[in-house]
Amino acid sequence: MPPNEQDRIVRQVFFRLMPLLFIGYVMAYVDRINVGFAALRMNADLGIGPAVFGLGAGIFFIGYFLFEVPSNLILEKVGARRWIARIMITWGLLSAAMMFVQGATSFLVLRFLLGAAEAGFYPGVILYLTYWFPKAYRARIFGAFAVGIPVSLAIGAPLSTSIMQLDGVLGLKGWQWLFLLEGVPTTLFGFVFLALIPDRPKDAAWLAPADRTALQAVIDAEQGAVAASHGTSLRAAVTDPRLMALSFIYFANTGANLGLAFFLPQILKSTGLSDMQTGLMTAVPYVVGVIGGLTIGWISDRTNDRRVTLASALMLTAAGLALAGLATGSLWAVAFMAVAAAGLYGGKAPFWALPPVFLSGSAAAGGIALINCIGNLGGFVAPSIVGWIRESSGSFEAGLYFLAALAFSAVIVTLLVVNARFGDARRPAALPVPAVAPRT
Repeated sequence: MPPNEQDRIVRQVFFRLMPLLFIGYVMAYVDRINVGFAALRMNADLGIGPAVFGLGAGIFFIGYFLFEVPSNLILEKVGARRWIARIMITWGLLSAAMMFVQGATSFLVLRFLLGAAEAGFYPGVILYLTYWFPKAYRARIFGAFAVGIPVSLAIGAPLSTSIMQLDGVLGLKGWQWLFLLEGVPTTLFGFVFLALIPDRPKDAAWLAPADRTALQAVIDAEQGAVAASHGTSLRAAVTDPRLMALSFIYFANTGANLGLAFFLPQILKSTGLSDMQTGLMTAVPYVVGVIGGLTIGWISDRTNDRRVTLASALMLTAAGLALAGLATGSLWAVAFMAVAAAGLYGGKAPFWALPPVFLSGSAAAGGIALINCIGNLGGFVAPSIVGWIRESSGSFEAGLYFLAALAFSAVIVTLLVVNARFGDARRPAALPVPAVAPRT
């Protein structure tokens, strides 16, 4: 396919699919982290301390971990349209049900169930995007999708604190309104998703027949080349050391991300800001994160160098968090957290371009899910440790240093593992192997 024709088709696909996927992801993240804003009032109302809150914020990812790989394997069998819609409908209902929390036990149970319900959404969408976009476009596509995280936080911060002002309306607490009004729309959007999203290019009635055929042929050829070199066995994939290395990198990135996201409102509130001011200031790092996600994704595709762009993004994260620790207690911490956010969300673009280099078919479905579910254990470990550090020391400073060290460890693993031989075949091929291994 001529490059200009491929660009035209990819552009059409992007503007048709990405808005729906992006809205879904924003809703997912708002529902995942709104507990951080609810904590500004809920913790005192229910007698939940920092350690229990950190455990509850993180236990979401235990449910996520247990159900994520099965969820992605089911998605490959039944199709993304139906399965992702099912995920959205159930997690929206459970997010709204958080309004009925009565104490520590119900808080922990519902957070676990919310994680189980949402399991498979993010890796499912990553897998889905590989069905539609050729490899030359993937870092910027993954980067554009990943900015849903900072956008959701930038939107969710003032939105959540505004909803909290409904405290007392119809006898409900502000945090109860927060869970209700941010959960129900997600369930409704699940039905919209079911009606509008096709599974693969060949199913897209809005593409011209020739464009459908051409795009599907490119995707099939690329996936066939990966399958020929690396196979499609999930069992072989999970024993590949590259998969474990990527899982650790994502563990560190997610841990740093959510360790910050869940406690950022409380860190800023401790400087003397009002609830509304806290919401507005919380949005600042995530606006910068949007810029980082788009810029680093574009650079990664332009240079075709996943190693340097990923390591650089992770280094920004580590430096920003360490400096934020030094500035704890002042609003300078916001600027340094913005640096960290640029790295956190920028790193997702080159990162998610790496698994399809050696994963295809069932190996891609299960492998991407496994990377994400192991990585998301960082979302359990880091908030729990930061909560424990906060309760033990009375300060968030040491917690930020811990998150910085976690991000720096991912820099080291990236530089060691993502090297010139990263895309080489690690198993005998059943079909002829392409003469040139994919660049990373």
